[in-house]
Amino acid sequence: MIQDDIFDFWKFLAGIGLFLWGMYQLETAIKELGGKSFRHLLQRFTDTAWKGILVGTLITAILQSSSLVTLMVLAFLGAGVINLKNAIGVILGANLGTTVTAWIVATLGFKMSVAAFSMPFLGLGSLLFLFASGRPLLRNIGAFSVGFGLLFLGLDFMKTAIEAVADQIDLSEFHEYGLWIYLIIGIVITALIQSSSAMVVIILSTMSAGMIELTEGAVLVIGANIGTTVTVGIGSLNGSADKKRLALAHFLFNVITGLLIFSFIRPLIDITMSIFSISDPLMELVLLNTIINLVGIVLFFPFIPKLEKWLKKRFSKFEPKGISVYTKNVSPKVPEAAIAALEKDIHLAFEKTIEFMINVWNVGESDNENVSFWRKILQQPHDLSGQYKEIKNLEDELTKYHLLVQEENLSIIEAQKLTSLMLALRTMVYGAKDLKDVMHNIQDMEDEEDILVREYYDELKAFTFDFLKKIKEYILREDFSDEVPDWIGENGKHYKKFISELYQKIKVKPMEFPVSTLTNVIKQVVSGLDNLGSAVIHWKHQKKDVIDMI
Repeated sequence: MIQDDIFDFWKFLAGIGLFLWGMYQLETAIKELGGKSFRHLLQRFTDTAWKGILVGTLITAILQSSSLVTLMVLAFLGAGVINLKNAIGVILGANLGTTVTAWIVATLGFKMSVAAFSMPFLGLGSLLFLFASGRPLLRNIGAFSVGFGLLFLGLDFMKTAIEAVADQIDLSEFHEYGLWIYLIIGIVITALIQSSSAMVVIILSTMSAGMIELTEGAVLVIGANIGTTVTVGIGSLNGSADKKRLALAHFLFNVITGLLIFSFIRPLIDITMSIFSISDPLMELVLLNTIINLVGIVLFFPFIPKLEKWLKKRFSKFEPKGISVYTKNVSPKVPEAAIAALEKDIHLAFEKTIEFMINVWNVGESDNENVSFWRKILQQPHDLSGQYKEIKNLEDELTKYHLLVQEENLSIIEAQKLTSLMLALRTMVYGAKDLKDVMHNIQDMEDEEDILVREYYDELKAFTFDFLKKIKEYILREDFSDEVPDWIGENGKHYKKFISELYQKIKVKPMEFPVSTLTNVIKQVVSGLDNLGSAVIHWKHQKKDVIDMI
C-alpha cells in the first residue's frame, strides 16, 4: 500500500499541466513563426501519398502538433488542393512525426537536471515575450522559449513525483492479468489527458523510476497510440464528412497497427535489441515507438488507394450543405486554403453566370433544327429565375464565408486578394442582374414579328455569345499578361454603335415595338457583359498571386 503523504499527486498533475501548456505554447509560436511556410510545403509537396507521408512526418516533427497538421490537411482537402488519398498519407506521416517528442525527452530529459535546464528558457523567454511585444518575431521566439522551458519543467515535476513513490509501489499484481491490462491503461489514460506525447513522457518517467519493465512500457505506448485516436474522433463528431473520413482512417491505422504489434511485442523487442544493441531501456522504448509507426505505414501504404475508395462511400449524409463546392469544406482558420477554396467557388460562380446569360437567350436543344418536333415540345424550358436565385444564394454563402476569413490574422497581401475576389463576385452578380432585369423583354423580342426587332435580337445574341466565348477562353488561359484585353473595354463603343444605328433605322422605318424597351435591352445587355468583363479582370489578375501565396 502507498502512504497518502508520499505520492505528491498535485505535483504530478501540475507536471502534466505544464507539459501540455508547454506543448501548446510551442505549437502556437512555431505556427506564427513558420506556419505559412509549413502550409506552403504541405500544399506544394503532397501530390502523391508517399510524399504526403514524408511531409506529414517532417511538419509534425517540427510543429510537435498532429492536431495542427490535421487542421491544415482538412483545410486543403476541402479546398481541393490535395485529395483524400494524399491526405491519408499526411496523417500516417503525422503519427510518425509525433515520436520526435519522445526522442527529445529521452535524449535530454533524463540525462541532465531538467529543472536547471528549463530555467534559462523560462527566464529569457518570459522577458523577451513581455518586453518585445511590439516586435512579433522576437515575441514569438520568446513564446517558443517559454513553451520549451515549460515542457521540460513539467517533465521534471512528473519525474520527481513518480521517483518519490517508486519504491513504495508494487505493480507485480497487474502481471496476473497479462499485458492486456497495460494496453487498456495506456488507452484510457491517453484518452483522458488527450495527448499521446504526454502519456509517453509519463511512461518514460515510470520506466526511469524502475516501476515497469521495457515490455510493459512498450505495451503502454501501443495503448497511447490507440488512445490518441479518441481525441481526433471527438473532434470529428460535429465535423464534415471529410473530417470523419480522416478520423476513421487515423483510427483504423492506429488500432490495426497497435493490435498487430501487440501480438508480437516480445519477439519485436528481442529483434530490435539484438539489431541495434541498445542498452538504455528508455532509448529502446522510443525506438520501439518509432518502429511501431513505421511498421504501420509499411502495412497501410499499399492499401491507401483502396482505403480512399472505401472511405469516400462512408459518411455521405454528413456532406456539408450549401451551393458552394469548396468553401463549405474548408475552415476559415487556415487563410491560404480558405482563399484557394474561395477562388475555386468564384470560378464556379462564373460558370453559373455565363450559363445563365446564355440561357437568357434561350439557347439549347430546342433551337437546334435537327431536334425532333416532339422533343422540342417536351423540352423543359430553362428556369431562369431559379438559376439567378442560385447565383444570388451562392453570392450570399461566399460573402458570409468571406466575413469569417476576415476575422483571421491576415497579411496585407491576403487581405488584398480577398478584396479582389469579393469585387469579382459582386461585379459578376451585377452582370447577371442586368440580364435578369430585361430577360422578359428579350423573350418578347424573340417572339416579335417586326423585322427590325428580330434583327436586333439576332445581333445582340451574336454579340453576347461572341463576348462570352472570349471570356471563357480568357478564364482558361494560364499564361496571361497584366494588360487588360482591348475587347473587354470596348463595350461602350458597341453600345453607342447599336443605339446610333437603331435611331437611323427607325427614322426610315418606324416600328411598333417600344423603342424605349429596345434601347433599355441594348443598355442592359452591354452593361451586363461589361460587368462580367470587369469581374474577370478582378479575379483573373490576382489568381496567379493567390496560387503563389499558398
